[in-house]
Amino acid sequence: MFRLWAREIKNNKTVRDLTVTDDRQETRTHKINAALEAIGREFDLAVPIWLNKNISEFKRLSKTRFDQDNFIEAIDFDYLEIQMLEEDF
Repeated sequence: MFRLWAREIKNNKTVRDLTVTDDRQETRTHKINAALEAIGREFDLAVPIWLNKNISEFKRLSKTRFDQDNFIEAIDFDYLEIQMLEEDF
């Protein structure tokens, strides 16, 4: 079972959150990208751009934050945080 938690944070408070699950037999990268697309549809956001800091942070902590630098269009929250809750092995 693969579960990824996403939440929009504004003024240190969670504005919205969503947990995405995926039971398909895909790679971790494919599941993360599919989850980000689902989060984008649910939150009406463009998919954030992965920067090197996001990649290394996610590899180390299974968690990262996307702020205005990761989005092409303006966002009305401080950052979007994603965290791996459960992962297939």
